[in-house]
Amino acid sequence: MAIVRSPRNPIISPADVKPSRDDFQVVCVFNAGVMRFQDEVILALRVAEKPINSNPDVELVPVYDVTAGNVVVKQFDRNDPKIDVSDSRFVRTPTEQYLSSLSHIRLARSKNGVQFEVEAAPALAPANEYEIYGIEDPRITSIDDKYYISYSAISPMGSAICLASTHDFKTYQRHGVMLCPDNRDVEIFPERIHGKYFALHRPNSGEYGRRDIWIAESTDLVNWGNHRWVMGARENSWDNGRVGGSAIPFRVDGGWLEIYHGASKSDRYCLGAALLDANEPWKVLARSKTPIIEPEMDYETQGFFGNVIFNCGALVEDGKVKLYYGAADTHMCYAEIKLEEIIKNLA
Repeated sequence: MAIVRSPRNPIISPADVKPSRDDFQVVCVFNAGVMRFQDEVILALRVAEKPINSNPDVELVPVYDVTAGNVVVKQFDRNDPKIDVSDSRFVRTPTEQYLSSLSHIRLARSKNGVQFEVEAAPALAPANEYEIYGIEDPRITSIDDKYYISYSAISPMGSAICLASTHDFKTYQRHGVMLCPDNRDVEIFPERIHGKYFALHRPNSGEYGRRDIWIAESTDLVNWGNHRWVMGARENSWDNGRVGGSAIPFRVDGGWLEIYHGASKSDRYCLGAALLDANEPWKVLARSKTPIIEPEMDYETQGFFGNVIFNCGALVEDGKVKLYYGAADTHMCYAEIKLEEIIKNLA
């Protein structure tokens, strides 16, 4: 498909983001929700930070301390055989698995949708027992002049889904846990269907190893139920490892179009699309035969976790789907494609 990447890619890199405190460094900025608000494009960025560390014999891990009410730094001996730092994303001890960085949500604003000014302070930061290891991968849905931000809340209890809202992207109201662990990748539909709210989500089956897309419904955006399976990995396809929702679904002729991410069994992440029934969105009418976009550029294949294109937001304007995506779990990038190209590739 004729995907057009911005020549400015990456449009936001870690060096463009001010650390939240002087003893931290920004290591990743990626997986942003997106919304057009007034005359600006707003990105809700996932910003991952680590403590500055000049000692190669120790690993420093930031966590939110519920008792202290702030972020503290734990220290581990890298020479201790019981401490596993083989995966750059984690620090594993005999009793616990920590994330090597702590994520928060930071806003960036743009007039032209490509050149962004990143705000100096977090919009939403870890603040409770469900967010001890950070908050990640926000998606933004506009419903009735209110903006709902769903995000993954990470703690020793697992990955829960929390919900916040705002009217102005300046002040925020937290609504608590929306879906319990282990769950990720929630996309709330931007309008009611037969009077109900719907949301795609991706529970993780630890026993059977399945990571499929499900759907839930609600009458109030707080209490969710009537969960239904939507779709899973396809054995002989580019998404044969796992799937999860990415951008907020949007209406097209014939139903709802969901941009989703699919990973191969070798953890190569691409984006595809699924056409969902207009009135029964748990029914999949068609899916992308080939990826919309796949890791090809150096900034997509090399980074904190390479060969990854992961998307939490898109704008649909002027017949184009404008994708804001995380590249190699390191940078924010931009690409666009004609909507008709995506539709043609469905089967």
